[in-house]
Amino acid sequence: MQFEVVPMNESDLDEVAEIEELANLSKWGYDTYRRELETNPDAIMLVARNLVPIKPRLGILGFLAAWIVADEMHINNVGTHPDFRRLGIGKALLKEALIEGHMRGAMFCLLEVRISNRAAINLYKSLGFDAVGRRGNYYTFPMEDALVMQKKF
Repeated sequence: MQFEVVPMNESDLDEVAEIEELANLSKWGYDTYRRELETNPDAIMLVARNLVPIKPRLGILGFLAAWIVADEMHINNVGTHPDFRRLGIGKALLKEALIEGHMRGAMFCLLEVRISNRAAINLYKSLGFDAVGRRGNYYTFPMEDALVMQKKF
């Protein structure tokens, strides 16, 4: 699979919103992503763009949305199209976001992940994240606790 990680733009948003839905992520939706792109200079918004599209409109394989607040980077949403998981797309998005966050002055990065999402937890651990807490009933549909993970730069 050939892809590149690049800044998200408005023309990517239909596919980003579709991946969000397919991956059953926390709902932001098209309008929230657009607002972040247009108005939040502290946002880090990335996509993994397919360099060899194999289906019409399948140009985006995954995406990431994060914020920088003071010296903290917070990963809000990261998702990969279900047909293209386990190909390094999520890891590439996270690596690029972590580099950018650190360059913007973040001293650490936080994220929440469903306690049952072993694949994501293992991915985050492989990038140097450690479990630092738990948020009870953080997720809905289905209701589930979140594991809070942190990486120091």
